[in-house]
Amino acid sequence: MKPETAQFVEFARDMLSRAGRMASVDLYDDAGRAAYLVCFHVAQAIIFEHQGRVLKTHRGVQTEFNRIMKDQPGADMALVGFLARAYKFKAVADYGFDTPVHATADDARDAVKEATRFVDAFTAPPNMPAAP
Repeated sequence: MKPETAQFVEFARDMLSRAGRMASVDLYDDAGRAAYLVCFHVAQAIIFEHQGRVLKTHRGVQTEFNRIMKDQPGADMALVGFLARAYKFKAVADYGFDTPVHATADDARDAVKEATRFVDAFTAPPNMPAAP
């Protein structure tokens, strides 16, 4: 694993820890946003490992991560799709001051659980997709 990739993974793991703490103190929107960012940084790690470049836009990271993962044998595509689905948590936390729909306790717990699965599935040394 390249040093830069390891930095993305380390940051994602730290963010995952913070997401769990946020959910435990009723900061549900924040926990959901953090869960999304966990996945975002793992996706950046995989992109960097494959291509040696850092994509910064959310859409760019989501698109490129999906492109890379579709060619990985055994990739859990439902879990891959969590990155795009979880973006709603970021959008609500960042811009949804007037939205009627905010994350609930169950939403936050589920998001943190899925983010944990995401980290486990895509960062473990035998599962980190090999660069071409």
